[in-house]
Amino acid sequence: MRCVIAHSPFYLLKNDVQQAMKGVKPEPLAGASVTIGRRTYPVKQVGEVITGQDRRDFTSGEVSRALTRLGFTCQAAAPAPAPAAELSPLQAAEAFLGTTPHE
Repeated sequence: MRCVIAHSPFYLLKNDVQQAMKGVKPEPLAGASVTIGRRTYPVKQVGEVITGQDRRDFTSGEVSRALTRLGFTCQAAAPAPAPAAELSPLQAAEAFLGTTPHE
């Protein structure tokens, strides 16, 4: 199937992607990911392997769309955790010292 990644055309087949990723150790997940076989890879890692281009040259969205069209399961990046509620200076000191507020 013809896919355009970073303004360059690539002709990819599902089997070719599977063969290219065979024996490649998955990096720690930091963003969007794709499941190939029994392993889950960062989308940028797969894009780099199958295109030979630097990861800065393409977006994870471009690679995710191409891999989804080939039949792979892609997951979006996990949402960032909600920021913790800010503590007042007194609450921060109590938390630091491990004390409880006096009534």
